[in-house]
Amino acid sequence: MKSTILHALIIFFLQINKGICQKGGFVDAAYFGFSPEASGLQNSAALQKALDYSGTITISKPGTYKFAETVYIGSNTTLDFGNGIFIQKVNEKGLFTHVILNKGALTKTYDQNIVIKGLNIIVNGIDKPFSEVYGLRGQLAFFYAKDIRIERFRCNDLTKMQFGIHVCTFEDLIIDDVIIKGEKDGVHLGRGKRFTIKNGVFQTFDDAIALNAHDYATSNPELGWIENGIIENCHDLNAENTTGYFCRILAGAWTDWKSEMEVQQSDAVVSNGKIYRVQAKPDGTKYISKTPPTHEKGSQIIDGINWGVVQNDVTYTAGVRNVIFRNIFLEKPRIGLSIHFDNDKYSRSYYPNATIPLQEQFSFDNVRVLHNMAIPFLLIATPVDLVTISNSSIRNNNIKFVSNKAMTDYLKTSINIYGCSFSNNGEFELLTNVVEGKKIHLKTFGNVELGESFYAKVNAGKGYLTLDSDLTGLKK
Repeated sequence: MKSTILHALIIFFLQINKGICQKGGFVDAAYFGFSPEASGLQNSAALQKALDYSGTITISKPGTYKFAETVYIGSNTTLDFGNGIFIQKVNEKGLFTHVILNKGALTKTYDQNIVIKGLNIIVNGIDKPFSEVYGLRGQLAFFYAKDIRIERFRCNDLTKMQFGIHVCTFEDLIIDDVIIKGEKDGVHLGRGKRFTIKNGVFQTFDDAIALNAHDYATSNPELGWIENGIIENCHDLNAENTTGYFCRILAGAWTDWKSEMEVQQSDAVVSNGKIYRVQAKPDGTKYISKTPPTHEKGSQIIDGINWGVVQNDVTYTAGVRNVIFRNIFLEKPRIGLSIHFDNDKYSRSYYPNATIPLQEQFSFDNVRVLHNMAIPFLLIATPVDLVTISNSSIRNNNIKFVSNKAMTDYLKTSINIYGCSFSNNGEFELLTNVVEGKKIHLKTFGNVELGESFYAKVNAGKGYLTLDSDLTGLKK
């Protein structure tokens, strides 16, 4: 009788083990040797074996797991980290960039249906800006990905080179419940559509969130439009030092290659049915291009210019449109939202005489400014058609239009403000324009003035401003 029971138990456990190893099934990474006691190289190899089985991979034993090289995740895979589990980057065979990268990033082949839950990364000073894909910098990164969900991501020690989460060329992205702190961008997006970033806490020296449709050549692998998204319930925490913004919204445009054109680091051109970019040192050097780039992949030096192939699908503009921000809390005394071009030695977003990239339809609802510094709530330096600000609390924080002299016509922008509270006492310059010839229509209604002596004014500069306002000082 005992031998019969023992035989049945052996068969039962063999069947369980067989089921564990079936591709697309359910497996604990410990089965492949993933352990807090293992080396970084052993853990990376073990987790890669687990990920190659796809399906649902769990890590259940609490502890700090050393990690020494990138692992690659493919389609139809869920990676679920349990409570008390930390992934610590270590240098056992050299610096490396990503903790996790999707497999298709290497071949520009879409991966889809991927979920990552509970990933808690300790960067541990292991910081390398990019390696596998030029310009892809995330500790957690996706490039050519669809139907991606990232839940409960944590990273408290970002260093100077890498972003927390970096996603470019995507469709249907959800990032939910993140806490990211450190020196570089928290969540950094390149071109893509249909996205949600929600329930985030950020304390970053650089941008908390970057919607960089254009970018430095070293900070996004492709160019295009970011569209149809929601950013909600996010906090920008205070810190001693800072640069950047709570959210950077970056546009750009470029032209066909032309003989004798002047180019610099990060400039893009269209040639041979592809987009190429200058990949050089950010030292302000100007180059004269006499020969068009035509190579099919990689980079090639032509006329002393290092041209890199960016993408095969041609577009001439990049920007952001149809994005809703709501329930945003801005503690850090810095510009909250910046809609702009770069124009420096690292990158000039707009090449002279290119097609104008009109960014479209931004809504900011229930935004709370929690600091008292006289810093713009919204800085606009590109053509934008409409900005709506509703149900928000505005202190000594205005809207400012600026120019980096990238173009002569910044087109018309309509600003719609309603249901907001203004707590400034005394005179408050709600809108400032320093763009020559800029056309602005400002409409405000249903607002509340909390400051006893609140008095709004606007400064149109050398632009053209039309007003329809309920605010003291502006209403007729």
